Amino acid sequence: MPQPFNRQPRPRPQFRPQPDEMVFGIQSVIETLRSDQQIDKLYMEKGLSHPEIQNLAFQNRVTIQRVPVEKLDRLTRKNHQGVVCLVAQVQYVKLSNVVADVYERGETPFFLLLDRITDVRNFGAIARTAECTGIQCIVIPGRGAAAINSDAMKTSSGALNHISVCREPDLTETVKYLQESGITVVACTEKSNRDLYERSTDLTGPIAVIMGSEEDGISPELLRMADNHVKIPLLGSVGSLNVSVATGVVLYEAVRQRSIKVDK
Repeated sequence: MPQPFNRQPRPRPQFRPQPDEMVFGIQSVIETLRSDQQIDKLYMEKGLSHPEIQNLAFQNRVTIQRVPVEKLDRLTRKNHQGVVCLVAQVQYVKLSNVVADVYERGETPFFLLLDRITDVRNFGAIARTAECTGIQCIVIPGRGAAAINSDAMKTSSGALNHISVCREPDLTETVKYLQESGITVVACTEKSNRDLYERSTDLTGPIAVIMGSEEDGISPELLRMADNHVKIPLLGSVGSLNVSVATGVVLYEAVRQRSIKVDK
């Protein structure tokens, strides 16, 4: 007697939005969170509660940014249902893995922490300089950082494809972890009494340089936690440098010092 034909159900296609794509609507965002794509930004309307999205975001270490509905309406005119996310252009890595890998390779840690750098083009320019100076990892906060979108990728001239990026929910905990890992945290701030070019400024060891926001610099708590503070001498009338330029000055001074140490 012939057996009945049993049609196997087709596997459900995986939802894979393109990098830098905006995804909106509750179900679409849920599917994105379930996929292996990493999310750069996740916006949710203030007052909206959705346990599944919130749980998935927590599991994926994605910070939910609560915003007024007007912001979501500016992002898209379509029915967003109170939630919008942006797919990341890069794959974020764990800082602990980077630290372990650097030490295992016998290299001297050389990291860069960006505290609330929100301008996309500044971030891209910083990433380009960081890659050129041998920075092994850029660390950004989960909230209050520039989106790593196509503009950032373009401004970095592709450098973001060649450098590790870590997204940490709390930079104060990150600083503690780096210090416990034997890495000196150096804050670049105009409030410092130590000139970048003084002989006492040593950037040759394991270091993580902190650069602060375009508006108000490094947050007070991070300044208090930093092991050392340095300032870039300014000889003109303008009171500050663009943060991407300032980052280049500090990182290349570290490169200069390290090259001299190697030559000796």
